[in-house]
Amino acid sequence: MEIKIIGTDCSNGMKLLKMVTKAIDEVERRVDIKKLNRDKKYGITNYPALIINNNIVSEGKVLTVREIKRLLLSN
Repeated sequence: MEIKIIGTDCSNGMKLLKMVTKAIDEVERRVDIKKLNRDKKYGITNYPALIINNNIVSEGKVLTVREIKRLLLSN
């Protein structure tokens, strides 16, 4: 599984990264995390954004650990 967090250069991006890391520890899955500052490739306008397996699952908000775990388990 591959996760990309876009917008890690802002405070909310760092919070999202922290929440993703906690969620990964709790579900105990092998995940590759890539941190990107800004990426026009995905057409994202609101940061931070969370991309799981090249699908944009969140844009413009910091998800909770519970929300991230649900997304990880459904992918």
